Amino acid sequence: MASYFGYNRELMVLFLQMFSPAECLEFIEANEQPRPLVIRANTLKTRRRDLAQALIQRGVNLDPLAKWSKVGLKIYDSPVPIGATPEYLAGHYMLQSASSFGPVLSLAPEPNERILDMCAAPGGKTTYVAQLMRNSGSLVANDLKKQRLKATVANLHRLGVKNCAVANYDGRKLPAVFTGFDRVLLDAPCTGMGVIARDPSIKTQKTEKDVHRLAHLQKELLLAAIDAVDAKSASGGVVVYSTCSVMVEENEAVVDYALRKRAVKLVDAGLEHGKPGFTRYQQQRFHPSVGLTRRFYPHVHNMDGFFVAKFKKYANALTHRDTDDNIEDDGLSKRAKRKLQAANQQASDNVQANVDEDLSAASEDEEEAQGSSSEEEEADDENEEEAVAPPVVATKPASKGKATPTAAPKATPTAAPKAQEAQEARAPNKFANKKPQKGGKPFNKFQGGKSGGGTTAKSGGGRPGGFTGGRATTATGEPKPPKQKRFMDNKMAQVRMQKRQKK
Repeated sequence: MASYFGYNRELMVLFLQMFSPAECLEFIEANEQPRPLVIRANTLKTRRRDLAQALIQRGVNLDPLAKWSKVGLKIYDSPVPIGATPEYLAGHYMLQSASSFGPVLSLAPEPNERILDMCAAPGGKTTYVAQLMRNSGSLVANDLKKQRLKATVANLHRLGVKNCAVANYDGRKLPAVFTGFDRVLLDAPCTGMGVIARDPSIKTQKTEKDVHRLAHLQKELLLAAIDAVDAKSASGGVVVYSTCSVMVEENEAVVDYALRKRAVKLVDAGLEHGKPGFTRYQQQRFHPSVGLTRRFYPHVHNMDGFFVAKFKKYANALTHRDTDDNIEDDGLSKRAKRKLQAANQQASDNVQANVDEDLSAASEDEEEAQGSSSEEEEADDENEEEAVAPPVVATKPASKGKATPTAAPKATPTAAPKAQEAQEARAPNKFANKKPQKGGKPFNKFQGGKSGGGTTAKSGGGRPGGFTGGRATTATGEPKPPKQKRFMDNKMAQVRMQKRQKK
């Protein structure tokens, strides 16, 4: 379908995301059909009835535009160029599309007000605003492009507008120059997706990148327009935002962003025709009041595609939300954002709790290891003292008053050969966590002898598996046996000591 109607693939994908396939086809076919020419009668110089009669006398086939317009005329056929009639040169009417009537009607300007048209060129809406103000009050027509302002000035003179001043500023910086307006009209620059019938080059020249780039600019311009209006205005405090595009990114998304960044609210646009704006689009959820905006489609209303939103400013003070420079919008609703924030916070708390638990466990293990190491060092010191102490000789009274020496009990060797100890240090002890058998017999094959050796401990000993640091040495300079072997030797020594005490 894209190649058949001459659209690039990106635009066709965007249209299919917005419309159903059947409605998308109707929209594209409507863009291929020419629409009637529309003119607006300038009531500063004439009335619509008088203008219609003058044009009919020149052979122009026309009709009133619609019930909702009191100044529009629809031109079907004309034997003379509509832009070259004496009535046109005299400023009795202005060539203007029917869709561009909507923003001015929604703005509803009144006499003796201060009004700003932020993007005014070529002056169609500006002259309509001046017409409704009856050439009273103060009107500022601003535009960034100086070349386009020439056409604006020409139209202002031709139509007899006397209450308008022309300015050439970047709309984003305009609040630093002009403020305190009763009403502001912002017909923002856009991709023109609603006026493809008038400009077929849009089919191939515009891409999704252009949509996002212009949406960024539109958000900045809308915030500046809100800042330029006075919330304390007795008759106004109104901002009207409009585009000639049908893309959601340029319309509802921009409006929803302004609702979150400024002290404004959406009010009824005051237009009887048009469709309500989207409150949800794909994964995006907009404020419910976005439904008060109005959309115009070529295949529904037989006019150019257009979008109109009307804001009411209720406070001039900025809030903390207004200082956010990031103007990208994720399109999530407040409820979805709260759920996402709660989930992220819970995940963060769980991670922190796990980290704290791991640190606490590591601290406890370190304290236990230090305590076990100190107990084993004390036991080793006592064992070394017993090993180097001289044998005790007990005396037994003789029959005639003589004392005969009694031999001290034999001590079994306490240290294994160096090679065997080195092998024990390298080999893991699979019996480290088992209890000794009854009777004090060792079950470890590396523990030799029934007596278990000479190094003894009082009670408690080192806990198997605890960390004791580097290998310690005995008083003789030989390396101490492994921790598990010392533990078993201490236990066996305790058992033997208890048996001797009982005897």
